Amino acid sequence: MDMPSIVTILLSYGLVGVAAVALTEKLVPIVPSYVVLVFLGMTAAAGWSDLGLVVLATTAGSTVGALMWYGLGRGLGHDRVERFVSRWGKYVLLPASLYRKLGESYRRNQFWVTLTGQVIPTVRIYLPLPAGVLELDPRPFTVATALGAATWNAPFLLLGFLLRDTGHDPLTVGLWVVVGLVVGETLILFSVRALSRVLAKRRQGSGERG
Repeated sequence: MDMPSIVTILLSYGLVGVAAVALTEKLVPIVPSYVVLVFLGMTAAAGWSDLGLVVLATTAGSTVGALMWYGLGRGLGHDRVERFVSRWGKYVLLPASLYRKLGESYRRNQFWVTLTGQVIPTVRIYLPLPAGVLELDPRPFTVATALGAATWNAPFLLLGFLLRDTGHDPLTVGLWVVVGLVVGETLILFSVRALSRVLAKRRQGSGERG
């Protein structure tokens, strides 16, 4: 798969270009992030020391992109963001129902919601928007976003780095990664549900004997 020419141009600027690619991906998610990150791992890191710098650069770019979404939400405010999402959100993978769920998620631990949100596709892009509308404290928000971005970016960059000399296509690798994630999440979900049923039956049995 050939990356857009703008990506090639940006990468010619070294780590600054790598950060710019990550920033662009966060603002204009035309190509899925896992494809971009695998591609960067294949092309932007010549050695292990370079890989660490690429992780830091992409984390910085992703964090800045999230802060721009945060600033947009904070600047526009609740009503204007609601109107925009209701009218245009469905065209950018942000239906009004998802936007409201993201906002409601902040009723729980805001730091952990921000951190874990950075490792969920689509959510990682748009979660900062309601965070800005709600005017969350930008300092813990930035720290949580950076930690979450590094957690998301590093495995895909490492995968691309390990596959850089194999001739694999980043899109194909990314799709297989997604399949693996979906299968893994499904297995975990079924395991948790099965365990919950077993524990519920045990509690019910203990109650009847009591």
